[in-house]
Amino acid sequence: MKLTTVTQVTIDGVMQGNGGASDEDRRNGFERGGWARGAGDDETRTFINQTYRRADAFLFGRRTYELFTGWGSMTVQDAPGWESVVESLNTRPKYVASATLTDPEWAGTTVLSGDVAAAVRELKAKPGGELQVHGSGILTRWLLENDLVDEMILIVIPVIVGQGARLFPETGPDLALDLVESRADSKGVTIQVYRTAGRPRYAGA
Repeated sequence: MKLTTVTQVTIDGVMQGNGGASDEDRRNGFERGGWARGAGDDETRTFINQTYRRADAFLFGRRTYELFTGWGSMTVQDAPGWESVVESLNTRPKYVASATLTDPEWAGTTVLSGDVAAAVRELKAKPGGELQVHGSGILTRWLLENDLVDEMILIVIPVIVGQGARLFPETGPDLALDLVESRADSKGVTIQVYRTAGRPRYAGA
């Protein structure tokens, strides 16, 4: 399977607390949550629904998994406009990379607690399909460090929040990307789809 990460980020690269609740993620004194709420037009909503619809399985870090469990109690009637998200999350296999989660309540969940890299490689070795990682910043960075990401989707919200955890650390591994698709909606939200392409080339190298 192709492993694709899907991340909402601000212009300054923050991914923390993007959801609807202002108190969703208050780690390290973060006070500006909910910055993605109401962003994006119908075209972007359609893109997100289509992305979820093509997933064959989902991979989460524990914190994001726990945030997403709310979808598990929903039916498609409960989330107008997001029917494909609800249906996909509740019918496709879900994997959680966690050393502490032992008894997940969301049906269809498998915990990856041993050699996570080997487990992810085994999932990727399955024929066809797409394994998607939504949010899960720590996990996404770890997957990138271990060369396990095939494609990245960045949904960039036109806001600078000035604080919070960023998708990419100040120092870390480098990575070249090939742009596969780019679009901007009527509200200024941009979507960029990148394919990983090894290490970048630098001047004089």
